[in-house]
Amino acid sequence: MSKRGGADDKALALAKGKRIRGAEDVLKKVQALAAQLKNSKEVEKTLAELDLPYNCREVVDKDGEDVMGEIEAAMYSVAASILEGEGFAFDVPSRAKGNQMYVPELDRIVLRDAVSKRPFASTATCRKAAVTTRILGLVHELLGKNIHVTKRDLFYTDVKLFEDQSQSDAILDDLACMLGCTRSSLNVVASEKGVVVGRLSFREDGDFIDCQRMGVGGKAIPPNIDKVTDITSDASFILLVEKDAAFMRLAEDRFYNTYPCIILTAKGQPDVATRLFLKKLKSTLKIPVLALVDSDPYGLKILSVYMKGSMNMSYDSSNLTTPDIKWLGVRPSDLDRFDIPQQCRLPMTEEDIKTGRRLLEEDWVKSNPEWVRELELMLASKVKAEIQALSSFGFQYLSQVYLPLKLQEGDWI
Repeated sequence: MSKRGGADDKALALAKGKRIRGAEDVLKKVQALAAQLKNSKEVEKTLAELDLPYNCREVVDKDGEDVMGEIEAAMYSVAASILEGEGFAFDVPSRAKGNQMYVPELDRIVLRDAVSKRPFASTATCRKAAVTTRILGLVHELLGKNIHVTKRDLFYTDVKLFEDQSQSDAILDDLACMLGCTRSSLNVVASEKGVVVGRLSFREDGDFIDCQRMGVGGKAIPPNIDKVTDITSDASFILLVEKDAAFMRLAEDRFYNTYPCIILTAKGQPDVATRLFLKKLKSTLKIPVLALVDSDPYGLKILSVYMKGSMNMSYDSSNLTTPDIKWLGVRPSDLDRFDIPQQCRLPMTEEDIKTGRRLLEEDWVKSNPEWVRELELMLASKVKAEIQALSSFGFQYLSQVYLPLKLQEGDWI
């Protein structure tokens, strides 16, 4: 048995004869990437600086008084419309798929500025108009009291009207877009989902948090990122992990002690708080973000949400995206390179193949030849693999062989 605590000689041999050097040597290429990042003077472009042939809608953080003022103005406008005999209707920005655009200069998805009417008098939209009015009132109350609630709390204030939480959640996004503010400015947050562990400390609403002392479960990422201050770290990189199982393995193995890093996960599809937290870490610490996701189209879609934004929240992509994440693994080319057993490779479904082909048609994928090559390899082989496939060589193969070799070789794209 190797002294590396769990990765046996057979597992090391399966790394195709390559040997893992000491931690300092393993991290040389990561540190070079970090130095390059810190020395770069690239200024993030904004929509206002681009001469686009169409107008776009973006939102900004606003304080409670400003948002309350926007809500009151919206209701005055509705009241004036009713008094003028034109009826009760809201002008709501359209977040339809046809209005979502990828802008190469910004390297993210944006929302074109198009507005649709939501009249109360129409049978098709009267319920949505009622829900919109109710949620405007609830948000105004929250801001007036300066308190925060979860989206679930909001749903339970009027279950009969909202019917399903997905409906009240969608209206919240409509309202943020309509009022020109981020969703967090509405004082409605998602339940805690993401977790972080490793070489990171910060203050949360004044309380000191040391993420090295949070056990294998990690520290829940705060739903209100504005209360996170005094971020400090000696990490060389941030490791973004798709799944909770891989996060737990790395946390339990104290991977961050040998290879100084911050490890975080949203346990699947990324939530707003995790995306905001990642962006805040990246902009504060100026260290690389390396991503570990499943070798399948959905792993790449999850990664794309962190990097380019989601269609659903394209109006807030400037605040939610971290464009320069590096795809570390698990990549389709890794399956043969690391001799992943055939029984651990899963056949792609027809839906997987369709999703992969749609990804290949995305402009941001086309602009990266290495991503195209990996996706084409996946579609040609018609197989996928989860991060857990690495466990076929031993439970600690991920932390003691696979990741150290990938870091040592600078094998990211």
